[in-house]
Amino acid sequence: MNELVELVVKAFLIGCGATVVMDLWALFLKSVFKLPSLNYAFVGRWLGHMPQGKFTHNTIVESPPVRGERLMGWGAHYAIGVAFALVLLVFWGLDWAKHPTFFPAIFIGVVTIVAPFFLMQPCFGFGVAAKRLPRPNFSRLLSLGSHSAYGVGLYLAALFWGNLL
Repeated sequence: MNELVELVVKAFLIGCGATVVMDLWALFLKSVFKLPSLNYAFVGRWLGHMPQGKFTHNTIVESPPVRGERLMGWGAHYAIGVAFALVLLVFWGLDWAKHPTFFPAIFIGVVTIVAPFFLMQPCFGFGVAAKRLPRPNFSRLLSLGSHSAYGVGLYLAALFWGNLL
């Protein structure tokens, strides 16, 4: 298999697998502890307003919904998961996907928290690192847990696919 094709295929498989683990973690928190997770329709709403030049919102919750926002948000969620898996493979190489180790996966998982803290949350009107939300430290902890779950998912997905490909 061509190296570029292999890189893209493995990033897709590992990224989707890791994102599923992140989503299962959110489902666990919601089911057991009644803790809400990000409504991905808001991600779609954010993206849906961009073509009109609106990149930031007083609060994304109060911004008008856009057609297809839920599907767009979930698609973006998985595309972002794949993109960060690609980053991992670019830095650690395709050999990592064949023989995964835990540190690179958890490192990338934790580093991905930069995106919501410094890009998405401020643009959603929640402030840098959720400072405008009612319980910012709790929100930060939930984000860290979710992104750590994504990192664990990178490792588990690489283990799974490494044995099959």
